[in-house]
Amino acid sequence: MYVIVVYDVDVKRVARVHRFLRTHLHWRQNSVFEGEVSRAQLYEIKRTLEDIVENGDSVLIYELPNGRFNLHVIGVDKSPAGEII
Repeated sequence: MYVIVVYDVDVKRVARVHRFLRTHLHWRQNSVFEGEVSRAQLYEIKRTLEDIVENGDSVLIYELPNGRFNLHVIGVDKSPAGEII
């Protein structure tokens, strides 16, 4: 399944969240990751993020089961699709 993860966490945890998500997903732009994951990987992502985030933090995980969506970029595409392995 394809997922998009968007996060807004306290500055003290930004680097930790970023490093973790980078091990599972592709960095898109500041605080945004995306990629294809299995159900087990998605479970691991959710479980680990629940351990990291604290009061006031926010993490949104969009699940796109069929992996089909349209992306429209306005301005600079900081991580073009051509760079995704």
